[in-house]
Amino acid sequence: MRRSFCMHSGLSHDFKKLDQIRNIDRPVNVPNQGLLCDLLWANPDKDLEGWGENDRGVSYTFGANKVFEFLQKHDLDLICRAHQVVEDGYEFFAKRQSVTIFSAPNYYGEFDNAGAMMSVDDSLTCSFQILKSLENKGKFGFANNALRLGTPPYKVRNLRYVN
Repeated sequence: MRRSFCMHSGLSHDFKKLDQIRNIDRPVNVPNQGLLCDLLWANPDKDLEGWGENDRGVSYTFGANKVFEFLQKHDLDLICRAHQVVEDGYEFFAKRQSVTIFSAPNYYGEFDNAGAMMSVDDSLTCSFQILKSLENKGKFGFANNALRLGTPPYKVRNLRYVN
């Protein structure tokens, strides 16, 4: 089992099978509720079990238990998502079975966040390259030690992480 599920945002209680995504007509206007809306706007909540209201006024929040259920049901190993500013450019959730990767450092000039990129090599080792704001770092926005080492590799089933 070596599969990850990548989307813009989060999970949906309307999500029953992977074919539902293939069957979404494109192009499409994003509805205010339902599967497509949730894939684009749902957020994880570390203080929640189950489903909750989203402060954004659209979609839902979901707890770690929903990540575990989703991965097991669909025979997946990892959820990769974006959409949410995180201070270090990436942030794990649900015992490292979900990761938020946010690639825009100093988002809108209003946040002091780093950005990140995740790479997965042939051995399924995940590594992160940290992007700092151009105001704070070198010409291309990469920190001098862009690949943060020091945390031992972490393995979720067949996936390994190097921070």
